[in-house]
Amino acid sequence: MTQIGWYGLGSMGLAMANNLQRHLAAKKALSLLYTNRTMSRGSPLQTLGGIPEPSFDKLVSRCGIIFTMVSNDTVLQSLISSAVDSGHSLKDKIFVDCSTVHPETVSSAVAQLKAKEASYVAAPVFGGNPIAVDGKLVFAIGGPRGATEVVKPLIQDVMGRKVIECGEDATKSSLLKIAGNIVTVNMMEAVGEAQVFAEKTGLGTGPMEELIGEAFGPVAGGYSKRLTTGAYAPPLDARPGFGVSLAIKDARHAMSMAEKQGVKLPALELARKNMEAAREYAGECLDSSSMYGTLRQQAGLPFWNEKSRQE
Repeated sequence: MTQIGWYGLGSMGLAMANNLQRHLAAKKALSLLYTNRTMSRGSPLQTLGGIPEPSFDKLVSRCGIIFTMVSNDTVLQSLISSAVDSGHSLKDKIFVDCSTVHPETVSSAVAQLKAKEASYVAAPVFGGNPIAVDGKLVFAIGGPRGATEVVKPLIQDVMGRKVIECGEDATKSSLLKIAGNIVTVNMMEAVGEAQVFAEKTGLGTGPMEELIGEAFGPVAGGYSKRLTTGAYAPPLDARPGFGVSLAIKDARHAMSMAEKQGVKLPALELARKNMEAAREYAGECLDSSSMYGTLRQQAGLPFWNEKSRQE
């Protein structure tokens, strides 16, 4: 049996790793080895049978497949460099990154691992924490065919409902994820604008939310619920569903690539500015949908609604 390892237990990573461990247990396979910067985050995973391994280098040495789900390019680059420089043989190991990173970061990781006879599979995901908990994420997979065929059974109907194959060039998966984020962020901006309009005109957020869910689908409906339930600005001791700084990072990736290609993204630029204004006003503990607070302020309403935190 192949030993599988996992690094990254944020709100998305923990949900995904929990589902993978449940699958491994059901198959009577080796339990998932996991590590994280804050090891206590893995307590729920350990309850399911996951095995903690505080050292990432040791985890790499013991595993044939290593999943990573991290917050940004710098963290991923550090992990890949750590593995490459560890002195352990990486021959035939498969590294599967589910994060949202720039294609240039992917290209660098591919080259570093290929030099060590290891494979890199880019497998970024679409969907927020509730979808991750339900194992219904959409994965965009790119990388060597032999490696992706090994990895797909650990994803399909385990952590995700759909695998979109992007071919053997792993950077194409990263590119698809960045392009998809243009739609995601713009949709959150649009839903926020509609809900502020509904509140200010007296229509009310309830009928607006019902329409959004029925006419534009469960994803848009879910974004609306992030607003009306106050999840866009959760309590300071809570974790946002998807942090505002991560969403700003994703938007900047898209905008930098668009600029190189002479493509204009005016709606994304507006949403990014509104997210940055929200973060400046209310701090880091905000969801990616927190442009809603900025839109409320622009309409003469408080940043906070009745169900969010109030400061």
